[in-house]
Amino acid sequence: MRRNTFRITTFASAAAVCLCVQIAAAQGPIGTGGVPPHRSEPVDQTQGAGDPFLRFLFPPELIMQHQGDIGLTDAQRTTITTAIQQAQGKFVEAQFKLSGEGEKLARLLQGVSIDEAQAVEQVDRILSLEREVKRAQVGLLVRLKNALTPAQQARLAQLRQSRE
Repeated sequence: MRRNTFRITTFASAAAVCLCVQIAAAQGPIGTGGVPPHRSEPVDQTQGAGDPFLRFLFPPELIMQHQGDIGLTDAQRTTITTAIQQAQGKFVEAQFKLSGEGEKLARLLQGVSIDEAQAVEQVDRILSLEREVKRAQVGLLVRLKNALTPAQQARLAQLRQSRE
């Protein structure tokens, strides 16, 4: 019995640490929409190496930083700003929910004996919220890319490579 409790506690603790890392990674630096900063190592696009989100999509700060270089129009700027504002609202709401659910998980894990079913159920709630956040992040990045012309996308890709 004691051995099973230790295993469950160890698993739950490991899950909590992984969730904290996931939540931190999902939040990302401010202004990225949760997308991690670009890597400094070169990406081999022919081998499928690297993260496709980093290779093919453009974080909001990259677009805004180079809006003059890519010839962003007022209409595009409005479309992009609106998309970012809508996504930020979703992210803030999800962050509050995640924090609340994380607190519930922490309370469950504090006990000497942990109800495995409750802990796993709580982890499922957190994972579901994280999935919603990631889905919203990808949706935002796709909307941003779709707001750009192929020439603007190519120019941003060049600018991104030159800063790596």
